[in-house]
Parts: sequence; structure tokens; C-alpha cells
Amino acid sequence: MSDLSRRKLIVTGLAATAGAAGLGVAARLAQKYGLVPPDHGGIYGLGETLNYASERLLTRHSLAREFPESQISKPPFPNEIPPLSDAFKRLEAEGFADWRLTVDGMVERPGSFSLTQLASYPSRSQITQLACEEGWSYIAEWVGVPLSYILDVVGIRPQARYIVYFSIDPDWWDSIDMADATHPQTFLAYGLNGNELPVGNGGPLRMRLPRQLGYKNVKFITHLTVTDSMKGFGKGLGSASPEGGYAWYAGI
Repeated sequence: MSDLSRRKLIVTGLAATAGAAGLGVAARLAQKYGLVPPDHGGIYGLGETLNYASERLLTRHSLAREFPESQISKPPFPNEIPPLSDAFKRLEAEGFADWRLTVDGMVERPGSFSLTQLASYPSRSQITQLACEEGWSYIAEWVGVPLSYILDVVGIRPQARYIVYFSIDPDWWDSIDMADATHPQTFLAYGLNGNELPVGNGGPLRMRLPRQLGYKNVKFITHLTVTDSMKGFGKGLGSASPEGGYAWYAGI
């Protein structure tokens, strides 16, 4: 049986099970195939599981729409950001020369990367839409290094399941699974519309996930952790936490 036929069979089974016997049984079927999101234990957990499982099976390799230059928004909308810390302001005053992205966890070669080093790696550009959960959106040309390239550099271990990424604000973090982490449109953005990424849009470094809503596109990235479990990361503004209020999977 082909992978596509198998995926269709599983999705059909999930949908039929959810309708005939309830979401609980469908969730157990999803668990059998490793399709349970980290927020499955919450109040909407069963529904989140069914949504995540169905989307993963049907759209795992789909691409977000890319636009022509003529449709770039002018200017791109910088939404409100929290007050910047003194540490951020010091780095900004020095042109972010000492900004570092550290990568640790389930990797063979933990690393620390400067912005100059990241910019020296193979780059990717895309003209895509950033869609916010608040209802606004804009189209911009983003430039950055594919996250998959960084993961190859550090050598992720086979059992890794998630990438947890942190802003310079210690309470601002989020996470994605390996399907999104290795997707060709997922990258660490350092450029916008032909210039450096402005602070208002998340500069100097932002996670860019055009297939997910804005809150997954965390600004001011300084740290990535590769892990096989979301347990133990505490409560913050990450979407997997109760305070975040958002679903862990935000596919669009």
C-alpha cells in the first residue's frame, strides 16, 4: 500500500471513529500512529488530537502559498511587542554583534552561532503571508537560513521529536514537531524586504513558519532545544502551556 493510500485510510478511520464512537476512540487511534500533540491533555485535547492527526496525515508536505513581488505589503505591519529588556537594548546598541543562537538538547554537536555565521550558510527567501490569530496579516519577502540546515550542522539524534525555541524574553517560547522543523519553508529569518529584519518585525532573528499562525513565529530567537518530550518545559507564553491559551498546532 502506498503512503498516500495509507494516510487516507488512517484519516478515514479517524473521521469514522470520531463520528461513530466518539473522539476518545479516535484519539486512541491517533496515538497508535504517533499523531498526538503535546496539548492532548487539555480541555480541548481530544479535538486538538483529531485536528492535528488529520492535518499531519493530509498536509505534511504541503507548501504555503508564495506570492509575486507586486503583492508585498507596504509597509509590513509590525505588531505590538513587549518592553525590550536591558540585555536586548545593549545588544541592539552594538549592532547585534554579540547576538548568539545556541542549540542544545538531543544533538551530537551543541553549538552557538553568530548572526554573521548564520548569514554565511545557504539562505532561503520566500514571499509569504504572515497571518496573525488576531485577524490581521501582511505579505513580505523573508530571507534566512533553513532550520533543517542548522539541525544538520548540530546533528539531531534519531529519537528527537520536537524543537523548542526561545526568545530573548525568557517567558516567550514555542515548539514545533520535526515535520515542521525540517519543512523547506521553515527557517530562521534575518532579513525582510531586502534589508535586515527590523526589531519591530522580530529582528535580528525570528522563527518563520509560513504554514502556521503568527504566534508560532516567535521573535528575537536566541535558543533552540531539541527534545523527545515537551514535559518539563514549565509554563510560559508558549502555546503548549495553559497560560498561552492557544492550540499547540496552528496550521493554516
